[in-house]
Amino acid sequence: MTPAEAKSFLETNDIKFILAQFVDIHGVAKTKAVPASHLSDVLEAGAGFAGFAVWGMRMAPHESDYMARGDLGTLSVVPWQPGYARIVCDGYVDGEPYAMDTRNILAGQIARLKERGWTLMTGLEPEFSLLKRGADGSITPADDSDALEKPCYDYKGLSRSREFLERLVEALQAVDFDVYQIDHEDANGQFEINYTYSDAMTSADRYVFFRMAAGEIANQLGLICSFMPKPFSNRSGNGMHMHASIADESGSNIFHDAADARGLGLSKLAYQFLAGLLAHAPALTALLAPSVNSYKRLVVGRSLSGATWAPAFISYGDNNRTSMVRIPYGRLEMRLGDGAANPYLAAAGVIAAGMDGVERQLDPGEPHNYNFYEKSLAELDANGIKTLPQSLHEAIEALAADPLFAEQLGADFIDEFVKVKRMEWVEYSRHVSDWELQRYVEFY
Repeated sequence: MTPAEAKSFLETNDIKFILAQFVDIHGVAKTKAVPASHLSDVLEAGAGFAGFAVWGMRMAPHESDYMARGDLGTLSVVPWQPGYARIVCDGYVDGEPYAMDTRNILAGQIARLKERGWTLMTGLEPEFSLLKRGADGSITPADDSDALEKPCYDYKGLSRSREFLERLVEALQAVDFDVYQIDHEDANGQFEINYTYSDAMTSADRYVFFRMAAGEIANQLGLICSFMPKPFSNRSGNGMHMHASIADESGSNIFHDAADARGLGLSKLAYQFLAGLLAHAPALTALLAPSVNSYKRLVVGRSLSGATWAPAFISYGDNNRTSMVRIPYGRLEMRLGDGAANPYLAAAGVIAAGMDGVERQLDPGEPHNYNFYEKSLAELDANGIKTLPQSLHEAIEALAADPLFAEQLGADFIDEFVKVKRMEWVEYSRHVSDWELQRYVEFY
């Protein structure tokens, strides 16, 4: 889209304001509303923000502004907010791309692949919980009748939330999401909407838009759409599974090889990339499961329905949903990520880890195609299968100790990410929970 075409687009769609949008270190959308007549300002100098006011920008109150410059290829309407458009922005400070901006970080990793004529293609699967808040402040599923012990694919659960789901899908389709299925997931009030994969940057931009749309449409209906990894302790959590492959300049999937002796349809390149993911799994966990709550999802154990569906183990398998990486034939499915992930950072981390496997020609070993939930930790350990970090603290320390990510994503950025997440862990550790009060207040 040229600037002239953009002006025509704004006039045709009666756009009054443009949301200049970027994300903070957590992947949370940040915006300024810019009158449509000032689109050129956003494209040239950028919309100005006080970087000190945004998580993870590592800026002081006396320093230059963080300037969000619009990527014209992302300009779209905001269907649930008539008269508004969105444009995704890259961060600049003093006229240079800002190294703490996670979209810029992903762009740097994409450029590494581009040097080889490659493009990372990803399909992100957003799971979310549709909830309501009671008069007492409690959080419950939006539909009181959605109470089955095994609610996955339940017709009633899907049907009774259709107003929200239909509105959301219509909003996504209006901006060219190719939505191909919607289902009720394994937890009460939990859903997933699937749309066609794309290049990694487009996927990340769309995931942010998806969360914006889902949150605001739910709010308009008096509900809450939550991407919290584990809203209920005894139910499955909200993942952000990432399907990944690499395309060459012709668009062919070079992760695919029909002659794969293991029968998984993977090429040597894919196995090396996979090996990099496994080799850096503990540190990668901090980037794909970045909240305290994430580790209530990545647990060794079961949920009420019989399985958590979350991968607690560093391994890969054919159609094995209990492993960190599932192979749906000819591509990889990273099951580690959750709804708290910053999609730009998640994709950048996957490229960094995977390409380390390619450059060092690593071997992931043989796949494991049995149910890990049915094995003891001792049995798994005997087979060389290690457990993923079981707390944010453990994951962050693994990230701090793995030099690859500081080298590839930026030492200052990783230092800031570790700092922010250590603070989050300390705050959580100091919090006095209801469980502690119930257990200890009169115990002694």
